[in-house]
Amino acid sequence: MRNPFLFILPLIAIAGTNAHAEQIAPTFSQKLDIQVRYDNRSNRPSREQYRLRYYPSLAITSAWSVSSFVVTGDDFSSSHNTFGSDNTDYLYARRLYLRHESESGKTELGIIPTYKGRVSSTGLSKDGWITGVRHVKQLQNDTAIEIVFGQLVNAEASEAFNIGEEDEYFEIEYSAKMGQRHSYEASFERMLNGTFARAEYRLRINEQDTAFIELVQRTDESAAKVVVGTSGEFAASAFNTSYPIEYFAYYSYIDSSFGERAELIEDFLGTGHGGSLEFSGVLSEKHDVEWFIRADVVDSVSRLLAGVKLSFES
Repeated sequence: MRNPFLFILPLIAIAGTNAHAEQIAPTFSQKLDIQVRYDNRSNRPSREQYRLRYYPSLAITSAWSVSSFVVTGDDFSSSHNTFGSDNTDYLYARRLYLRHESESGKTELGIIPTYKGRVSSTGLSKDGWITGVRHVKQLQNDTAIEIVFGQLVNAEASEAFNIGEEDEYFEIEYSAKMGQRHSYEASFERMLNGTFARAEYRLRINEQDTAFIELVQRTDESAAKVVVGTSGEFAASAFNTSYPIEYFAYYSYIDSSFGERAELIEDFLGTGHGGSLEFSGVLSEKHDVEWFIRADVVDSVSRLLAGVKLSFES
């Protein structure tokens, strides 16, 4: 793996030459998420797994920062290691990038995240990476346009910094909010020798619940993925106490001829018809501990996931 600091040092020099950014003392911040889960599939033995996600960041000025992302797992969309396995002790840096933020938007340069904000069900995995540049321009009336160009490959996490050995990647996306209840996104992508059109619509049903529908159509082949779902929060009552529980539920269908992009999708269950239902809640606010339980079904295969997550931030 090439030394990532040789890649990012010139970018830090660029940040230092920006005369418009407010000069502040460099500030280091970090966040660590730890998850332990039980994974049981109907077509394979059960397993116990763990995940570490580490987010270090250095604010150089009020506008410029350098961030990284270190996580367990061995490929683009995998971030869990299995307890008791001799060959799954993976831990790799997957991203290292320079970011400039202002009221008009942001620019990211380097080995950047796959997302600009919230991760959609049909978007690329939040644990993945793109080598290139992202620019997000905030427009009037709660609208934004995003352009990303660079390189992407369905590769092992150990190769995230092997720059110049990937396929071309291009994305342009327009997103907008229509009042307090409606929002949508529309984008065009080229990656992994395929072209894709993606659309998403979200409806805020009430203060707690949101419904959504997403579609990705491969334009060079007759193949698509569609997701319909809802997310939100409800209160469970017991012993005169109200306990908030978050939920996330969706149905998905993906053609078997969709191509490599299918396995890079954030909420990929498998080709064909599938569905997922997840509940989560807080175990300890003081120590930032959460629990979750999830059930997936893809055609004739079922899966149960359950575990806890701890977060630390400074």
